[in-house]
Amino acid sequence: MIAVDANGADAGPAAVAEGAYRSGERVLLFGPQGEIGSRGSEPGVDSRVRVVDAPERIGGDEEPVRAVRSRPRASIVQAAKAVADGDAEALVSAGTTGPTLAAATLAIKRIRGVHRPAIAALLPLPAGQVLLLDAGANVEVRPEHLVQFAYMGAAFMEHVAGIERPRVGLLSVGTEAGKGTPDVQAAHERLAGGALEFAGSIEGFDLPNAAVDVVVTDGFTGNVALKTMEATSRVTRDAIREAAHSGVVSTLGGLLMRGSVAKLRKRLDPEGVGGAILLGLRRPVVIGHGSFGPDGLAAAIRLARRAVDEQMVERTAAALEAGGALRSAPAGSVNRG
Repeated sequence: MIAVDANGADAGPAAVAEGAYRSGERVLLFGPQGEIGSRGSEPGVDSRVRVVDAPERIGGDEEPVRAVRSRPRASIVQAAKAVADGDAEALVSAGTTGPTLAAATLAIKRIRGVHRPAIAALLPLPAGQVLLLDAGANVEVRPEHLVQFAYMGAAFMEHVAGIERPRVGLLSVGTEAGKGTPDVQAAHERLAGGALEFAGSIEGFDLPNAAVDVVVTDGFTGNVALKTMEATSRVTRDAIREAAHSGVVSTLGGLLMRGSVAKLRKRLDPEGVGGAILLGLRRPVVIGHGSFGPDGLAAAIRLARRAVDEQMVERTAAALEAGGALRSAPAGSVNRG
């Protein structure tokens, strides 16, 4: 069972509900019953998706931790609690990142020994998928945080994305080990002597080329890089479309390339990957983009299901422990105590 917060998506709760139905998974849907409606006329559908009436939502302009603690009836708080209580195995939300991060961290809690959870964004690039973390959860980090991000990202890419021995790169201002801030240099030294397939430092122009499978950075840099790439992709796509319709010859060329372009567009569509995943917690948490439609939200739910089935949390804890990256010796436990 996957707990889904139906509030917060740009397209509204009904679109989230449609995504839940399209996912084909068993879903516990928290949102306003009046806006979600019912699919009871379709045999068997209601046995998969159960709606919990939760119209209250936390807005992006509220202080996340304070709002989560003071608003127990909010949909994201109830959904996170359902996961913490064992009524669901994973959490999905397309709402504002702050309340989702706060509700998940407070209710589901971190894997014991993990300093901070990280938002890991799976980027669909022409050369292949790349996991970027942290993409916004931690603006300032220490070297030990970056090291944990590296192990968590590698575990995800290996066990959920199916990449054997994923290559990990540390985002910096140069490829030399001595480049970057003191924290980046310290993290580089630890990762170079660790168990990961560490490719060393990479620069910004290596990211779109998928030079590595996992890119590790702080949340400030990662969020700026992610949004810059998304905006660049959108502007480039619009410019190509405009050029393709600028004249008779261009239009004819565009028609001839339409099939190939459509395939490429589908492969690079961020909705296809299901959004970002919050790594370092005791249960999988997926954060879908607020602009996602039903198909993107369905992909987010299926990503959460895959993370559960592949035992992502347990394998992440084991990788951290084996690499000596946990905060304390007995920290490999993912138990709730």
